[in-house]
Amino acid sequence: MRYNEKELLSLSRQRAEKADELNMKGPKKGCALKKRLVKLVANFLFYFRTDEEEPIGAMLLEHCKVIKDVGTMFSIYFIDEPDRKYTFECASSEQRDEWVEALTNASYEFMRRSLMFYRNEILRMTGKDPLEQYGISEESRLQIEPAAV
Repeated sequence: MRYNEKELLSLSRQRAEKADELNMKGPKKGCALKKRLVKLVANFLFYFRTDEEEPIGAMLLEHCKVIKDVGTMFSIYFIDEPDRKYTFECASSEQRDEWVEALTNASYEFMRRSLMFYRNEILRMTGKDPLEQYGISEESRLQIEPAAV
C-alpha cells in the first residue's frame, strides 16, 4: 500500500482515539525499550519521540495480531511478517488491556465485521436494510447477502 507523506503527517495530528507515553521496542534485533508517545488515529498507530511533533513511524493496523505479553506488556506482529514484532510496555496491566482492546478494534476488518453484524441485526428486527436510506446500491453493500429475516 502506498502512502502520501503529507497525508500521513496530517493524519498524525488529528485527535487520537488513544494516546499515551509507552516504552516501545521495534522489530530490529538488539533494540531496547525506548519511551515513545504512541497515538492511535483511525487504523494507524503513530509513534513519536516524546519531545518531537512529527512521528518517527506509523503502522497500518491491518493483517496484524495484538497479543498480551507478560506483566504490563503487549506486542503487535504482522501476519505476513511474523518476525516484524513491536513490543510495548505500559504503566499498568489495566492500561495494557485498554491498549490491546483499542488496537484490536481499530482495524478495518473489525469495523467491517461489526457493521455487517449490526446491519443484519437491524434487518432481522425491522425487516428493512438500514443502508437503503443512504442510497447505497445492493452491489456495494459490503458484497454480502443480508441474513434471512
